[in-house]
Amino acid sequence: MRIRLCLAALSLAGGAGLATVSAPTAAAAACTDIDVVAARGTFEPGTLGFIVGDPVYSALQKKITGKSLSSYKVNYPADLSLTSAAQGNSDLVNHVTSQASACPNQRFVLVGYSQGANVVDNSIGISSAGAVVGSPIVATIPAALEPRVAAVLLFGNPIRAIGKSVTGTYQSRTIDFCAAGDPVCENGGGDVGAHLGYTANADAAAAFAATKV
Repeated sequence: MRIRLCLAALSLAGGAGLATVSAPTAAAAACTDIDVVAARGTFEPGTLGFIVGDPVYSALQKKITGKSLSSYKVNYPADLSLTSAAQGNSDLVNHVTSQASACPNQRFVLVGYSQGANVVDNSIGISSAGAVVGSPIVATIPAALEPRVAAVLLFGNPIRAIGKSVTGTYQSRTIDFCAAGDPVCENGGGDVGAHLGYTANADAAAAFAATKV
């Protein structure tokens, strides 16, 4: 599985230079109506993430009307080190906690792709330990802030390959895409290319989020 992940990462890194993307500008500190917090995949380039974060943020700007949006790129290595996902988990929770304090009316949309989905899973209390590039939980969004998380958008979520999913309080606000054959989220999957195709789900994810905000 780790070999397949590396292949996917190399494919992503090699293919990214072939296209030009107009990426959104992240604005972490603004007291907007909705802050989109995005955790990118392993070695994924882009402002919020070339495959998922950037296209999802653009789609959210179109789908969510009458509300102001800002974005935050989770600050973590997004590499194959054993502590990478844990660092992202800590940064995501710290960001949401500080933003919630500074902006009492702000709500959040959490976006996670591949390893970034592990980061989001951990942050909402679903451990990614045992999954590809997963980690034990090191921090969770405080229960008092849970109602302010409007939607959770996950793509190529590694915990699904070990038979887990988002359950509990966040389940009804979560949409979790796993492409057929994606070896990162489907146990036994063998199509590395499937893991790189989640841009196609950006509009559906944004439409789901728009019903929750």
